[in-house]
Amino acid sequence: MRLHVDQRHERVLELVRRRGSLRVAELAAELGVSAVTLRRDVETLAAQGRVQRLHGAVVWPGDTAPAPERRPQSAEGAVIGMIVPTTVSIFADIVRGAREAVGAHGGRLVLGVTGYVDTEDSVQAGHLVAGGAQGLLVAPSWFGGVPADGQEEWLVECEVPTVLVERSAPPGNPAAGLDRVRTDRAQGAALAVGHLAALGHRRITAVLQEGPHADRISAGFQAAVRARGMDVDQGAPSVREHGDYDSSVDYLVRAVRERGVTAALVHSDEDAIVLVPRLQAHGVRVPGDLALIAYDDQVAGLADVPLTAVAPPTRSVGELAAGLLLQRLAEKAAGRRPGPRQHLDLLPELRIRSSCGGRAPVDAC
Repeated sequence: MRLHVDQRHERVLELVRRRGSLRVAELAAELGVSAVTLRRDVETLAAQGRVQRLHGAVVWPGDTAPAPERRPQSAEGAVIGMIVPTTVSIFADIVRGAREAVGAHGGRLVLGVTGYVDTEDSVQAGHLVAGGAQGLLVAPSWFGGVPADGQEEWLVECEVPTVLVERSAPPGNPAAGLDRVRTDRAQGAALAVGHLAALGHRRITAVLQEGPHADRISAGFQAAVRARGMDVDQGAPSVREHGDYDSSVDYLVRAVRERGVTAALVHSDEDAIVLVPRLQAHGVRVPGDLALIAYDDQVAGLADVPLTAVAPPTRSVGELAAGLLLQRLAEKAAGRRPGPRQHLDLLPELRIRSSCGGRAPVDAC
């Protein structure tokens, strides 16, 4: 139940009196209110002389020299730069999550967009840092999702703390020592395979985009079908190969009619929405002849045949990446030794809709 403002004030006083000092963000989380609301409460109480505001923390009056373990350590009001290849698709929610997390700490998120041009990454970073960014959230324009040919050099030499977003670096690469937050896309593909197996499908395929996520999705797909003893129809072309969908449509029509394929994973959901009516125009019904699961869940539920989809927790990626970067800035501001670097993989969920139908056709089992 939401506390009345007077009750909230009394609760703030009780907690600060008991602990001596608290960070504003910690206090807001404990009371279940926004940082903006909590800061307003603190300003009111400070004006009455009942608490003191000190460097992003709330301090009990007279406790102006808190013990070291209670010393305020805050990144409130920080300017955070964020570099993304685009602001559409999954990055729209990632940026939104980061902006909300930074705003909750009284900070400001400043955006740089590279358009998937890898040389633009360092240009945008230099511009943001020169403009006052104290830290960077970076989704580099690495085509395969990992750096190649020294693409990471500018990043590891960056003068401000950085966190990789939806990207990673292999062991041994200098960028592997950076903090990162990403979706576990291999696990997402495994979820899709598991659902299709539970429906009775035995021969399936995957039609994927080329790009930063293809290798991880493919790896998860292949590992899951091997673990379940399923058959995979190999040789699927990349979605939008040669700039159109004809190759993917032709491949899937033949796979269903000639090779007994009954289910497919398609990345992305936008591509799946394009493919479904084209398949149906060739007499391949979804889900009657081909059960289909889309990867990403930006618009899958809006398709004429609502698509079952793997849904990455995109907003949470942005929130956690921003929180991790704010933690690094707080450590730096407090003169503390940084905590261990973190590699956070967030698990997707599978949202079930109409495109998978029920059980697989009897002759496919």
